[in-house]
Amino acid sequence: MTSTGRFTLPSEENFAEKTKELAELWGADAIRNSDGTHLDESVLALGKKIYSAYFPTRAHNEWITLHMDETPQVYLLTGRVLAEADIVDVPLMDGFFEEQLKPNRDADPHKYWEVVDRTTNEVVDASLWTLDEDTDTVHVSGATPMHEYTVSFLAYIIWDPVEMYNHLTNGWGDKEHEIPFDIYHPATRKFVFDTFEQWLKDNPQVDVVRFTTFFYQFTLLFDQKQREKVVDWFGCACTVSPAALDDFEKEYGYRLRPEDFVDGGAYNSAWRVPRKAQRDWIDFLSGFVRANVKKLADMSHEAGKEAMMFLGDQWIGTEPYKDGFEDLGLDAVVGSIGDGTTTRMIADIPGVKYTEGRFLPYFFPDTFYEGNDPSIEGLDNWRKARRAILRSPISRMGYGGYLSLAAKFPKFVDAVEHIADEFRDIHDRTGGVAAEGELNVAILNSWGKMRSWMAFTVAHALPNKQTYSYYGILESLSGMRVNVRFISFDDVLEHGVADDIDVIINGGPVDTAFTGGDVWKNPKLTETLRAWVRGGGAFVGVGEPSSLARFQAGRFFQLADVLGVDEERYQTLSVDKYFPAVTPEHFITADVHVDPAAREAWEKAGYRIPLSGCGGGQGIKPLGGIDFGEPIANTFPVNEDVTLLRADGGQVQLAVNEYGKGRGVYVSGLPYSAANARLLERILFWASHNEDKYTAYSSTNPECEVAVFPDAGQYCVINNTDRPQSTDVALPDGSVEHFDLDQSAIAWRNL
Repeated sequence: MTSTGRFTLPSEENFAEKTKELAELWGADAIRNSDGTHLDESVLALGKKIYSAYFPTRAHNEWITLHMDETPQVYLLTGRVLAEADIVDVPLMDGFFEEQLKPNRDADPHKYWEVVDRTTNEVVDASLWTLDEDTDTVHVSGATPMHEYTVSFLAYIIWDPVEMYNHLTNGWGDKEHEIPFDIYHPATRKFVFDTFEQWLKDNPQVDVVRFTTFFYQFTLLFDQKQREKVVDWFGCACTVSPAALDDFEKEYGYRLRPEDFVDGGAYNSAWRVPRKAQRDWIDFLSGFVRANVKKLADMSHEAGKEAMMFLGDQWIGTEPYKDGFEDLGLDAVVGSIGDGTTTRMIADIPGVKYTEGRFLPYFFPDTFYEGNDPSIEGLDNWRKARRAILRSPISRMGYGGYLSLAAKFPKFVDAVEHIADEFRDIHDRTGGVAAEGELNVAILNSWGKMRSWMAFTVAHALPNKQTYSYYGILESLSGMRVNVRFISFDDVLEHGVADDIDVIINGGPVDTAFTGGDVWKNPKLTETLRAWVRGGGAFVGVGEPSSLARFQAGRFFQLADVLGVDEERYQTLSVDKYFPAVTPEHFITADVHVDPAAREAWEKAGYRIPLSGCGGGQGIKPLGGIDFGEPIANTFPVNEDVTLLRADGGQVQLAVNEYGKGRGVYVSGLPYSAANARLLERILFWASHNEDKYTAYSSTNPECEVAVFPDAGQYCVINNTDRPQSTDVALPDGSVEHFDLDQSAIAWRNL
């Protein structure tokens, strides 16, 4: 029987009867309008809570077409042009989508733009270049032949990027493009608040204002073929204006360069080690954004409505994990659920009354088309989210898009009915309280708390060849029986390591925000972490942890002594590296399946015999069983006391090291899989000397996980696959209970 509540249903015009039917089937207690649609009176009359998507800075072309110098702006970087003489022409818009972006010729280019000799990285004097406005070309004189030149220029954003994506995806044809506007300009700001005030009066039926979102879009730029060109879900590139730049200079005492935004073409990706200018701009921007968000929230409350923020679209500047977010007065945050990590990104947000997840698939024609089975994605998305929900509950769930599309797929309709009932059952059983965590784990990077559950990401929950080996850390942790926090290098330098932290994880490629870059030049950081580990702490490094791009003091990993592993950077090739014998049996690898034939071949090749040389390692068939992702080449043990657990192909993939009273662990990469999540879980318990706590409520099958709820007096076992699974669960009294679970199943037992 269908339960009811905690479910938000999207609807649209001329779909009232089917909306009523699906609302009953899925137990919806709230209905919202989809992008570009309105709810019929008969839908409003169903007696459900009404959400209304509200876009503060778009969908009013009647205003912005009269004030086109008040659209949001972005610094763009042209392609590099080779000078073959002392004059070179740089076209501005080559590679950019002219329906989205238009050069700002209104503000003085010589004040706000910049021409750079990219060969020397020197700024070209403004007297040496001119703008041809008819062709949008910059003419540079006095150029040095065989040097490359770029122009960093301000451009207006003349088509809202998200509305543009929806427009192109749904084939809206000649529908008028929605032009965004920037509230940094007083006239437009007044228009936004006056318009919202009137909207509140005109929409008494709305219970929840679902701000989608506020003022500034994350960096989302398209090329001339309408393809995504620059995507950074955390990017602040689309937030500039001459007025804001001038005000920043007055407040902070220095002027930002265009280079501070284009960043040589990196556009200040969250992977870049953050610099002072970038951090200052985030502070400046978030101060402005938050002050105006609070006004919108207050206006909503005065009108008797809740204020809900969508964590997506124009979320930049809200910074939900930055101190002070709770002061904005928002009632709720809703966000798109792509996996366990994005679930936690929403669920862990402090300072709101409740959180809501918008599950996938989105009801768009790119998924809901003849011959496809959207229920496959729907159930896969639910299994990923469910792991995280057990560890950090969200209060509500829902979907987005066009209900008329989803209704055409009966199998999907049935799948959502099952998901919604199970979601409510979890909440009813646990009272919305998180499962018990056994350990306290801290992720250490440059961003710390401000980017909680946002590390190792480029675009929201989308795979990337260069990131998946690290993103798997978060995805594994999102549903693991541990408590997770995010700390920064500044936190450690200023306050040391908190007493209640059991394990610190630092991972990522060299010279990124996630490994830290030049912060490792500060001896206080290594001193603090070494002392903490020697005193009994646990440090886990993934990829190129604690790495410093410039070879320093004979080490690449600055905590190589803790990890027991370093990486050869072609500076010490004349020094032999001796690999001790690999240890095939260990607490950490106890659950790793090893093919018997591979094990036999490995043993015959003499795995117990130390191998030596400049390559070292085990040059035989890998023992197998672990996916380490993209390889980290040339890693080696720093001495023969290190315990190697995997060392295939002449480098170390997995090693453990005793360090005083503490322990270090090195892993070359950790993509998400059930087996890798189990491997990481065992790493954390071993590294923190908590092996004795591991067995109770553990599952013998890595595809199944256990969550314990002491206050509710229950525990559950979940099957995270689309196939039946069997597992044994060890109980604290030493007994074992067997479970046979259908695909995607969850089983509950009393403690």
